[in-house]
Amino acid sequence: MALLFEPPLSTSLFSNSSSSYSQSHLHFKLLRTNFSSTPKFEQTILLLQYSTSRYTSKVCAAAVDPPPPPDQNQSPLRDAKVSLEVASATRDRRKIVRVAWEKLVRWSRSWRYKAKTDVLERTNKVVVLGGGSFGTAMASHVAGRKAQMEVIMLVRDPQICQSINETHYNGKYFPDHKLPENVIATTDAKTALAHADFCLHAVPVQFSCSFLEGVADYVEPGLPFISLSKGLELNTLRMMSQIIPQTLRNSRQPFVALSGPSFALELMNKLPTAMVVASKDKKLANAVQQLLASRNLRINTTSDVVGVEIAGALKNVLAIAAGIVEGLNLGNNSMAALVAQGCSEIRWLSTKMGAKSTTISGLSGTGDIMLTCFVSLSRNRTVGVRLGSGETLDDILCSMNQVAEGVSTAGAVIALAQKYNVKMPVLTAVARIIDNELTPQKAVFELMNLPQVEEV
Repeated sequence: MALLFEPPLSTSLFSNSSSSYSQSHLHFKLLRTNFSSTPKFEQTILLLQYSTSRYTSKVCAAAVDPPPPPDQNQSPLRDAKVSLEVASATRDRRKIVRVAWEKLVRWSRSWRYKAKTDVLERTNKVVVLGGGSFGTAMASHVAGRKAQMEVIMLVRDPQICQSINETHYNGKYFPDHKLPENVIATTDAKTALAHADFCLHAVPVQFSCSFLEGVADYVEPGLPFISLSKGLELNTLRMMSQIIPQTLRNSRQPFVALSGPSFALELMNKLPTAMVVASKDKKLANAVQQLLASRNLRINTTSDVVGVEIAGALKNVLAIAAGIVEGLNLGNNSMAALVAQGCSEIRWLSTKMGAKSTTISGLSGTGDIMLTCFVSLSRNRTVGVRLGSGETLDDILCSMNQVAEGVSTAGAVIALAQKYNVKMPVLTAVARIIDNELTPQKAVFELMNLPQVEEV
């Protein structure tokens, strides 16, 4: 059904001059198209046709949402004005978005142009301590930043060492991913650490002290250590920022903590990833940022070493809890409630220890928590799923070829919480389950029967 309105009047609505088009006429054609017999699915299109003796132009505005009931006393000219205002607002909004994006792109290009690259240019050798999955992934990433750089992996297993050097594959962890030609493996600590510019520490926390004691004589006092390890030492409650300088007997050993949501497999596949480096030395943090940042890896910096390390340690314990919920088939409501509660517990303890709450809501906190709790590639989550499904912890650990740091960290976390007088119901329940003093089902029952309190 169509209605045609043609008022015989002159207008300068589309003119820059009131006398330019004195013989112009504005025609209105109202087209109503029914897409169904139900009125609420009706769509109205208003077509404005502007005619002169020389040309005809058309402006079309559409009301996508169902229009209100027609007002018999409303003039067609008012309808046209409203439709033009809608079209104008849409154009203005799109322009605002486009301008904002263009500003962001210009800022990004300017920043990249000014960014320093001297650290990468003068770095000739990087040593990676440990031949596990994440250490291998980071070695591959760093080697890809500069072909002339020597990247040495210090490994314990002679077979892994031989595989890397002869075939350029770490057959145990990445049999389908070829490593760059400038990645070399060795079992000799002296050779690996000699003249190194940076050291990436990828040894599990519980073995770090004994490992570092064995290589301490070959470590230069000014060699920056970039820790990839997450967790707390079981008996001492120490973080890596304490373990490394104390074991190397050098309180001034340069230290950086690297953390964030990052699975080794996705790093190897060069998928977009974002992480954060934390150091009390701002210049050192910026230097590591230059060394590691690439097209597929964003690196943010912070001075909050405690926040980054505590979040990285506690998220592994929370991931075990999330896996237990999955293994027990408790549903999405339970999963969301548990992870939210766990995030609060991590924030309570870390801020008591001097961390910034913004760190806990950032990449090394919420970002890493979401990845570890919700994705099946997580080792700690896998341990929880199998515990919730009824397997024993001993059987689970015996069948794994990688370390799930949350298992060892759980007890240390609770001891740390007691030290700072922080209540952590969810993470305490995980520690009790790991100690075989509480079944997953009983833990759920106890947690659900805790007093109803105000959210903090």
